[in-house]
Amino acid sequence: MFDSVSDLSHARILISNDDGLHGPGLQVLIRIARQLSNDVWVVVPETEQSGAGHSLTLHHPLRIRDVDPDQHLYAVDGTPTDSVLLAINAIMKDRKPDLVLSGVNRGANLADDVTYSGTVAAAMEGTLLGVPSIAMSQVFTNGDPVRWETAEHFAPDIIRKLVAHGWGRNVLMNVNFPDLAPEDVTGIRVTNQGRRKIGDGLIERHDPRGRPYIWIGPQRSEHTGRPGSDLEAIEQGAISVTPLCIDLTEQETLATLQQKVFAS
Repeated sequence: MFDSVSDLSHARILISNDDGLHGPGLQVLIRIARQLSNDVWVVVPETEQSGAGHSLTLHHPLRIRDVDPDQHLYAVDGTPTDSVLLAINAIMKDRKPDLVLSGVNRGANLADDVTYSGTVAAAMEGTLLGVPSIAMSQVFTNGDPVRWETAEHFAPDIIRKLVAHGWGRNVLMNVNFPDLAPEDVTGIRVTNQGRRKIGDGLIERHDPRGRPYIWIGPQRSEHTGRPGSDLEAIEQGAISVTPLCIDLTEQETLATLQQKVFAS
C-alpha cells in the first residue's frame, strides 16, 4: 500500500496532462492542487498529446523548457509519460513528489478509453515510479461549453479522501466528472471499468491533389454497459472513481493454463 496522507498541506504535488501546456484543464488542475498544498510542480507536454497512451520517446532526445521557474512550471517536447518520467527522475530528483495529479482532461476517459489516454498514462507512469497517482477528466458534449467548474468543485475533497485512505502500489485512480453543473451531480460512485464497442468513426476524404486520406473520428458508441460501470455512473449523472490495476495479468486464465494446459 502507498502510505496514506492525512494532511496534504505539506505534500509535494506533481501535475501533468495530455492536453499540453495550453490545455484548458491545466489551470483548473493547478487551482485544485493549490487548494491542497503550496508545493505544486507542473511538468506537461509542450503540445497536445491526446491518444498518446503510455508511449515513451526513444528515438530522439527530449528537451525541458523552464517556462516559469517561480511557479515550478516546465514543458517537455514529448509525451505525457516522458513528462512524468523526467519530472520525477530529473527535475524533481532532489525530492520526489508525494502525489501525481493528471488532467483535468477535456473529455471523458471511460471504459476502453483508458488504454489510449495520455491522461491515464501520466498517472500510470507516476504509479510505476512509486508515487500515488490520480487521473481526472471532465466529460463534455460536443458543441457545449466544458463544465470545468464541476471538476474544480468536487476534485479537492475527492483527492483528500482518496489520499487519506491510501491504495495499492499497483493501482492508479481514474476519476471522471459528469457533464452537469455541480448542483446537478447525483453523487460519487466507486465503479469498475466499463466496455463499449468500437463504432464506425473513420472519415475518408481526398486532399487537394486527389490523394485519399482518413481521419479517425469518434469511435465509441455511448451505451451504459454493465451495472456498476464508469459508463453507467456518468450516464446517471454521478462522478465515477475507478481504481485501475497496472498488472494486466488475467488470473483465472493464468490458473487454467497452469493447471490444465502447461501443468508439469
